[in-house]
Amino acid sequence: MSGDPEYAQEFVDVDGGRLGVQVYPEPTGTMCAPVVVIWPAMGVRARYYRPFAAALRAAGLAVVVADLRGNGASTPPPSRADRYGYAELAEDVGAVLAALKPRLDGRTRVLLGHSLGGQAALLHLALHGGEVDGLALVAVGIPYWRNYPGRSGLSVLPYTQGIAATAALLGVWPGWGFGGRQARGVIRDWAYTARTGRFPRLNGTDTEAAVRAVRTPALAVSVDDDQYTPHETMDALCAKLTSAPLTRERYTVAQAGAALDHFTWVRASTPLARRIARFADDLPPR
Repeated sequence: MSGDPEYAQEFVDVDGGRLGVQVYPEPTGTMCAPVVVIWPAMGVRARYYRPFAAALRAAGLAVVVADLRGNGASTPPPSRADRYGYAELAEDVGAVLAALKPRLDGRTRVLLGHSLGGQAALLHLALHGGEVDGLALVAVGIPYWRNYPGRSGLSVLPYTQGIAATAALLGVWPGWGFGGRQARGVIRDWAYTARTGRFPRLNGTDTEAAVRAVRTPALAVSVDDDQYTPHETMDALCAKLTSAPLTRERYTVAQAGAALDHFTWVRASTPLARRIARFADDLPPR
C-alpha cells in the first residue's frame, strides 16, 4: 500500500523500469462495474487525479490511474540515458492493460487520457489495438501552432521548438517551467506534432493512417479556459478519428460550477465524471 488508504499502489515492469499503477477500491455495491484506466498529462503525477477518481467512483465506476513512464511512482526518472518517446508510451498502455487483464475480463473497460496521456492511449489503440470498449479524451489536443485561436499560435511555435532544442542539447528536458522532467524522445515527438500537426511515424508505422483506422467509440471533451489545449486543438484531434464513433463535447465553467483550465478541471469534475459514467454505460455490452 502507498500509505494512503484511498488506493493500492502496484507496479508493472517495463524495459528495466516499472510503471506505478494506483488501483482504487471497487465502487460501493458492485464488483463488476465498468473500469476506467486513467493516463495523466505530461509531468502530472497519478496522485493528482484523486478528486477525479473519487467522482468517478461515486458515479459507479472502478478506477485505475497509471503514472506515465518516468513520472510519479514510475521509474527510472528521465535522464540522458533515456531515448524513449511516444512509441514506448503507447506500449506502456498495453503493458498496464495486460497486467490488469485478470481484473478486467468480462467488464466494460474505458481508456481515459488527459493531454499527453490521451495521446498515448489513442496511439496505443492505433498501433496495437487492444481489448478496450471505449476511449475518453479530456483536455487532449493536437498542439499544432496553427490550431491555436487568434495570434496565440505565433508564440506556440517558438516555445515548443525551443523546448525541443533544449532537450536535444542537454539530452533530457529538465522541466524548466513546463511539463516536468521528460525524456528527450517524448519532447521530440511532442514538438514534431506542434510543428507539423501530425503524429510522427513510430516504429516504421504511418501513425496518421493508423489513427484514422481506429474504430473504438470515443468521447472527446475539451475544457473551458484551457491554456494548453483549447477547444480548437481538440477539434483538430477529432478530425483525425474518421472511423471511430465519436461524441464531441465541451466541459464548461457553467457545468463545473467553478473556474477551469488545463489542470484545475480535476478538482471540479463531478459533472464530467457522471458524463463519463453514462458514456461507459452506453457502450455495447462485452
